[in-house]
Amino acid sequence: MIIGIDASRANLLHKTGTEWYSFYLIKNLAEIDSVNQYHLYLNQPARPDLLAIIKDHPNFSIKLLNWPFASFWTLGRLTLEMFWHRPDVLFVPAHGLPLFGPFKTVNTIHDLAFWQESNLYHSFKLKTKVFGLRRLVNFFIKIITYGRYRSESLDYLYWSTTFALRHAKKIIAVSENTKQDILKLYKKTSPEKIVVIHNGYDSELYPANSTEEKKSAILAKYGLQAPYLLYVGRLEKKKNTVALVEAFALLTEAHPELKMNLVLVGDASFGYDEIGYTISEYGLEDKIFLPGWVQEKDLPDIFSAAQAFIFPTKHEGFGIPILEAFACGVPTAVSDLSVLREIAGEAALYFNQNDKNAIAKAMFNIISDQQLRAQLIIRGRKRAQQFSWRKCAQETLKLLESL
Repeated sequence: MIIGIDASRANLLHKTGTEWYSFYLIKNLAEIDSVNQYHLYLNQPARPDLLAIIKDHPNFSIKLLNWPFASFWTLGRLTLEMFWHRPDVLFVPAHGLPLFGPFKTVNTIHDLAFWQESNLYHSFKLKTKVFGLRRLVNFFIKIITYGRYRSESLDYLYWSTTFALRHAKKIIAVSENTKQDILKLYKKTSPEKIVVIHNGYDSELYPANSTEEKKSAILAKYGLQAPYLLYVGRLEKKKNTVALVEAFALLTEAHPELKMNLVLVGDASFGYDEIGYTISEYGLEDKIFLPGWVQEKDLPDIFSAAQAFIFPTKHEGFGIPILEAFACGVPTAVSDLSVLREIAGEAALYFNQNDKNAIAKAMFNIISDQQLRAQLIIRGRKRAQQFSWRKCAQETLKLLESL
C-alpha cells in the first residue's frame, strides 16, 4: 500500500505542538513499518532532522512539490499531485485537505478553539507581490465555498475544517474532548467517523539524564537564572500568557521572600506585544526571561531545572508540554479545562485560568507545599508512562491499514 503524508509541518524549523505531532508520527511510522510505501509531500526542501529520521528506511521517499506562491500550497500544488498521482491512502496530520484526493483520506483535527473564541486568533490576509493575485484567489475561494469565505487565515480554518469533516474517510481527534467539540459544533458529523488517538512525548529525550554542570551550561546558554517557574508554548493570547505574567506579579508582590523568576519559552505570536507591555508595567524585566524558541534537545534540562511548570492556556487540543514536565519530575499546575483533566488526571494542580489571583495562589502552593510537590512528582511520572509517540503511531498505522 502507498501512504501519502503531508509532511510540510514536520519540515518546519521552529516546531511546536502540531509540528512535533507530524514529525514524531513520521519518525515512529518509519521505525515500525517496513512494509508499506510512504511518500512525504513537502513544499520546501527537506531539513536535516526530517531526512535523518527516514534515511535508514527505504520505503520512505520525499516528494518536493514546488509552488510559486507563498500561500495555498495545499489547495493548489498538493491538489494537483492528488489529481495526477494519488496514493492509496492520504494522511494529513496537521493541515487542511487538498481539494481532490483519494477516497481513503485521513485528517487530524487538534482543536476547535477558533470556533469558541475567534478573538484569540489574528486573521491575516494573503501576502503576495503579484498584482491582482489576492483578488483572483478571493474569487476562487468564494466559488469553492459558495460565497461564504475569503482568503484570510481565520476563514481558512473555518472552511478547511468543514471541508475535512465532509470529505475525509476518517478523522483523528487528539483527545476525547476534541471529539466532543467536533460533534457539538458540527452536528452532521457521525461519531463513528472520528477516532481518538492521543498524542505522546519523546520518552528518549525526556527526562534529562544530565549532570548539574550540563544543566548550568544550558541555562547559561539562554541567559536563564534559577530558581524559576516555567512555561513552554507559544507566547500568545490563546495561551493566556498575559494572565500568567500578571499572576506572577501578584506572587512576587505578596511573597518577595521567594526570590523566584519566571521563564517563558516559545515563539512570539498573536498578542505578544501585550506581554511585553505587561512585564514593563509591573517592572519585572529582571525577573521574567524570554529566551524565545529553544532547541528541543535543550528543553529537558530547562524543564528539569524548574521549580514548577505552569500552563495557563485558555484552549488546548492536548497539551504535550504537560507530559514533558511530568516525565522530568516537575510539579505541574494547569488550567482547569476538561481536556487537561483528560490528559493530566490527578497528576496536576488545577486553577481557574480566568482568575489571575487563582493562578498566583496555585503558583505559591506548588512552590511552598512540599507534600503536594512530592505527590505531583510521583503521579506525574506515572501518568507520563501512559502516553508515547510509539503508541500514537501504532494506533494511527492500524487506522490507515484498516481503510
